[in-house]
Amino acid sequence: MNEIFWLFILTLLPIFELRLTIPLGILSGSMHLPLLGNISGFGLPWQVVFAVCVIANALVAIPIFFFLDFIHHRFLHIGFYRRISDFFIVKMQKKSRELKPQIDKYGYIALALFVGVPLPMTGAWSGALIAWLLGLDRRKSFIAITAGVIIAGVLVTLITLGSIGIFKFAFS
Repeated sequence: MNEIFWLFILTLLPIFELRLTIPLGILSGSMHLPLLGNISGFGLPWQVVFAVCVIANALVAIPIFFFLDFIHHRFLHIGFYRRISDFFIVKMQKKSRELKPQIDKYGYIALALFVGVPLPMTGAWSGALIAWLLGLDRRKSFIAITAGVIIAGVLVTLITLGSIGIFKFAFS
């Protein structure tokens, strides 16, 4: 139970998300992998790891939207925050006006696919920020982000299980 709690918490962090916590949750004990050395994991069943990580990662969008919708403007009186915010927001809003027809047509599908790519900087955190910057509907964005998280979760789980199988076969 303690492992599930930590898996949930680590998945909420932008550095980890499910791209790192799914392998961590599935790996058992201490495995020795060539070039990587000893890797310790929680050794939970992949179905539990998948469910916990997908739920936690999808839920990340809610506090991000809350912060950006209700708290962001309170921080704008801080010069450093305002300069960074203005630079990115003005740039993104200008670009979104230029691409409005494409965003209206493909925005939510593109958002789901962006979040679904299991690479760094393409997770739920980035997806929620992009949805907010583009002014997309929160409910539809949350659904698209959740779909992307599920896609990423499936891909990372399959890659993890396949890699473990290959390493066990190759080095046994």
